[in-house]
Amino acid sequence: MEKYIKIVIISSLLLPVNCCFSQQLVKLTDAKATRETKALCYNLHQLSRQHILFGHQHAMEYGHGWSGEKDKSDVKSVTGSHPAVIGVDFSGLSGKTDEEIQDTKEHLKKYIEATYNNGGVITASWHFNNPVSATDFYWKDSGVIPAVKYIIPGASQHEKYKSILRNIAAVAKSVKGKDGKLVPVIFRPFHEFDGDWFWWGRGHCTVQEFTTLWKFTVSYLRDSLGVHNFIYAFSPDNKFTTIEKYLERYPGNEWVDLVGIDNYGDWGRDGKYDTAAGIKKLKIVSDYAIKANKLAAFTETGLESTPNTSWWTAILLNALKSSKVQLAYVLVWRNDATSATHYYAPFPGHSSVPDFLNFYKDPYTLFENDLPNMYKINKKKTNSKQ
Repeated sequence: MEKYIKIVIISSLLLPVNCCFSQQLVKLTDAKATRETKALCYNLHQLSRQHILFGHQHAMEYGHGWSGEKDKSDVKSVTGSHPAVIGVDFSGLSGKTDEEIQDTKEHLKKYIEATYNNGGVITASWHFNNPVSATDFYWKDSGVIPAVKYIIPGASQHEKYKSILRNIAAVAKSVKGKDGKLVPVIFRPFHEFDGDWFWWGRGHCTVQEFTTLWKFTVSYLRDSLGVHNFIYAFSPDNKFTTIEKYLERYPGNEWVDLVGIDNYGDWGRDGKYDTAAGIKKLKIVSDYAIKANKLAAFTETGLESTPNTSWWTAILLNALKSSKVQLAYVLVWRNDATSATHYYAPFPGHSSVPDFLNFYKDPYTLFENDLPNMYKINKKKTNSKQ
């Protein structure tokens, strides 16, 4: 592989008691958040002023044509560096046998700890199997129960929901780096709730039911189960065009640390592009984060199979830089191990590799090898990568 050198200048970072934004000190939703979690929050925000971290879902677990190889990712095979942000999923922590759930816990622990030890950032989505109808996470016309109203406090399946959250807490409290510290995780529950394709979507529960579920989830993990290494991320899909619509199911600033958006539709899905609309939505999220002193992120996007070989720079990078948004990271979806077409990041030999290398080399984008220590106080740093 050819050698590529990337110089990244990271500005001076000073860590206050809480996560600092602009001239204000802002507390995370968790007053007892670990020092490493506070540091991650602060560093993500500081870096977002001049950079964006690149992320890929399930990047180290599997990729195009492979699975379970040590310290491998398709992105690393192309660039020499893992993504800066790596996504995992809590989907296997319910609706399975006890043995399967235990296997999932060990699997998550392995990859969360590996990412932390490598210096990367972890985000966890939750494709949550329906706990009431015992179906999967998708909404289907028959046999699915609108579960939200049954799992909130006082409802018939609430105790079952608490037991599921205990599995999530067990993972959160077990993941430790080589330094002995709990690993911070950006937890992103109930994503894309403004669509109807998941059982927690807007057509299957009221605003009150959804916000009640959100608040209970945060408070139970934080206050009852003692999870203090989560950053809580709120991420609808792209069904909004105004800040009022974006905040329709927002539980309140005291319950959210990061505001995001999942958006495939405006960025080339099915051959349709509306980057102006996509940029407008990113600006709504970024502007609100600045106003409310929150982190912001492009929590999911991508172009399946990347048939547009200049998508990385001409579409994504150009839009992010020209819109002057302040986003902590952008994450593209997974590369399936067996599918010939279901992938969102390039792999060796893919036609978009040359453009992706230009995306990688741009000083605006940060990959794992570019990062300062995200979990401690950072001073000015020059990082070169080959």
